[in-house]
Amino acid sequence: MPRMSKSHKFVEYRRRAAVTAILLIAADCAPLPPANSVAVPPIAASDARLWFYRTGGPYDTHQRPYLRLNGQIAGISEPNGSFYRDVIPGHYSVTVDSYFGTNFDQFTEIDPSAGQETYVEVLSQGVYVGGERAARQNFYTRVIPAGVARADVIRRLFYSGS
Repeated sequence: MPRMSKSHKFVEYRRRAAVTAILLIAADCAPLPPANSVAVPPIAASDARLWFYRTGGPYDTHQRPYLRLNGQIAGISEPNGSFYRDVIPGHYSVTVDSYFGTNFDQFTEIDPSAGQETYVEVLSQGVYVGGERAARQNFYTRVIPAGVARADVIRRLFYSGS
């Protein structure tokens, strides 16, 4: 194999770097699939599945707060997005980081059982500061009946599963 000169090595390095950058950019720009086009495995017999979603209306912010189960981060609440976590059955406090702390009845408490799917919607409410709508939102969690929520979740972008 013939030896390359330093200038040829540099040109080859730059070409490979450019190709790598293009591939990384293209991978990042690929749109996320809707939840209905993703193969979601069945729930393990010993687990419960918690679905989280956010509809993202015209006044919804683009903020991406952490969604927590019993204080531990379970994921990020994405506008118009959905994800699920398989958990052991038990009691869970479902909270979302909010700008102005905690309001009365802001978050949901759930007790899923083995094999059960529970759907939790993340809602946002604009905060008014000095009579004007601020850029920050307060977030809320609500359990939505499965029959209603399934139809809504499948239209959302799918971010991840356990």
